[in-house]
Amino acid sequence: MAQPWWHPESFARRRPLLERRAAIVRAVRGFFEGEGFLEVDTPALQISPGLEPHLHAFATDWRGPLSGQRQRYYLHTSPEFAMKKLLTAGLPRIFQLAHVYRNGEVSPRHSPEFTMLEWYRAGAPYEALMEDCADLVRAAARAVGAAALTWEGGRCDPFGEWERLTVQEAFARHAGIDLLATAPDPAAEPSLDLLAAQSAPLGIAPHEGDRWEDLFFRIMLDRIEPRLGHGRPTFLCEYPVSLAVLARPKPGDPRVAERFELYACGVELANAFGELTDPAAQRARFAADMDLKERLYGERYPVDEDFLAALEYGLPQSSGIALGMDRLVMLLLGAAEIDDVLWAPVARPAEAP
Repeated sequence: MAQPWWHPESFARRRPLLERRAAIVRAVRGFFEGEGFLEVDTPALQISPGLEPHLHAFATDWRGPLSGQRQRYYLHTSPEFAMKKLLTAGLPRIFQLAHVYRNGEVSPRHSPEFTMLEWYRAGAPYEALMEDCADLVRAAARAVGAAALTWEGGRCDPFGEWERLTVQEAFARHAGIDLLATAPDPAAEPSLDLLAAQSAPLGIAPHEGDRWEDLFFRIMLDRIEPRLGHGRPTFLCEYPVSLAVLARPKPGDPRVAERFELYACGVELANAFGELTDPAAQRARFAADMDLKERLYGERYPVDEDFLAALEYGLPQSSGIALGMDRLVMLLLGAAEIDDVLWAPVARPAEAP
């Protein structure tokens, strides 16, 4: 029988990694202090956990102390809504190391509870977050003497020039697909038939009931993501606007949004937006995503009306990003899986004898 994680002999294998993790966390906090950011700490319990249609939240019930009436709460999938309210309150630069929760996510790169590093800059373009990423990852690497990020035999040097690649360019380079030709009008549904015709030579076809987004992600996971961030980190930017519910459209090209993801060794590390500030547009996008969630999974989450009220009051033009802290540590330390860099892994149900 395997030893429990807390057994001294078992823990000794991970202890050097965890001590270096602590050094990375100190370096992260030092970076943000040097940039004039304020560290904040927002509640994990929320009325709305986050409204991405494919993410599933953990739910609990709050019982009123007097009436005993129950109110459904969720553990947040991201601290985003609360942090944007703090931007509206007047804080210009904020960051948070938050424990977040996503139901059903378990793999060498996923844990149902993990640490998300999220930060926001009021009044800054989203390109400023790319500079933050480069400076932050380099500071973290120096803190532990890491020359590169590594994962499953791949290697990525953070100290040279980083790559910027649009989603359109990535699909053309790695899949031979003219993606925006299948989504030419931001006000209309992208064409599944046009995308399917281009993906057929790859041996990737839509399944019954698929939408354009489903086929997009199948191509993305099979042909695009594994090829990103090798040799140097890659910023994958300018996503089709239908895939960026919280981001504003790019000025001059409303087909795409101010969104980028950061990749290293084929692993997604971060997701960033030029933040959408239009409350009516945000409400409509939330409704569309919850309609989709209900069709796919038979559930929907409530909208955070307080967040929409903050948008109505006036969220400043801002940019924000969420970075998977455990994944960054894992790649900097060359760990085999995410549990190796968690102080205590999430308990798994005992198997039946």
